[in-house]
Amino acid sequence: MHDPYFPPLPALQRLVTPLCNALHLYTLPLHIHEILSVFVIYHVIFEYVAPPLSGYFLTKQYTGLSRESKLRWNMHCVSMVQSVTICVLALWVTAVDEERRTMNHEERMWGYTGAAGMVQALATGYFLFDLAVMVRYLDVFGVGMLTHASSCLVTYTLGFRPVFNYYGCVFMLYELSTPFLNFHWFFDKLNMTGSKAQLYNGIALITVFFSCRLVWGAYSSFNIYRDTWNALYFDPYTTKLSTNTDMMRFGSDHALPAWLLIIYMGGHITLQLLNVFWLGKMIAAIRKRFTPEAKAAKANGVTSNGAISKKKQLNGRATSNGVAKKLS
Repeated sequence: MHDPYFPPLPALQRLVTPLCNALHLYTLPLHIHEILSVFVIYHVIFEYVAPPLSGYFLTKQYTGLSRESKLRWNMHCVSMVQSVTICVLALWVTAVDEERRTMNHEERMWGYTGAAGMVQALATGYFLFDLAVMVRYLDVFGVGMLTHASSCLVTYTLGFRPVFNYYGCVFMLYELSTPFLNFHWFFDKLNMTGSKAQLYNGIALITVFFSCRLVWGAYSSFNIYRDTWNALYFDPYTTKLSTNTDMMRFGSDHALPAWLLIIYMGGHITLQLLNVFWLGKMIAAIRKRFTPEAKAAKANGVTSNGAISKKKQLNGRATSNGVAKKLS
């Protein structure tokens, strides 16, 4: 299936082709415009759309946030747009790309379709934007988030060799749980901690996270391990070869260097372990918001981070030394 996105500018494609060929990223020139355009779109949302819209529609809540919380709020807005968009496109390509659906193990490893490449490019553009924000605001997001952005960007960029082009849509479905995670964070900042909306969203978050990251993720990881094993012991004389020359025009050399396997396989194992860890942390965090202590704290005007709500502060009595509590 061809890439449904608009084609790259010929001048831009010619400009990046020599470097891409030198790095063995042969399909990257076909999608460089998608990466750059998505990078610009998400930057515009982060800098020029999320702040004024949030300040207009949620004046008290947004303007009362600290600098760090505002940056995180803006980032969650971008994450919401990205996760919904990429999941819809990944599901759509999975459903309608007939070439991708009928791939054999050789084509799943080294084959290429334009539609799957588009999904990969849009994800790469987001991770490029994510990395830029993590570097710019390292003091806010920390080294851990910087490492995550870097590793994701490297992994998806290497897919333009092409290798594992088939699996780009597969693992993008991890993002199905991200909108629920964003809503959970927004509820805290909107003083809705412990509300029924947060409870229902929390149940959906845990259910979708477990289903798409642990169950679907483990199944997909097994498939990619199996295809990799078959590729390592690939025998062109006994294995059915691909007859789709257009799909295999970039991966006919069947290159699979050891360092590439280490990055991909090691990354999948690490991510699966992290998913189990994150699920436990999410369950604990959601339970904490619905304990009797949390409900009592909310009734007394204490938010999830221990701060006194502005309303309670304004209505509260003076402290023992006669000085009113300072607004957070």
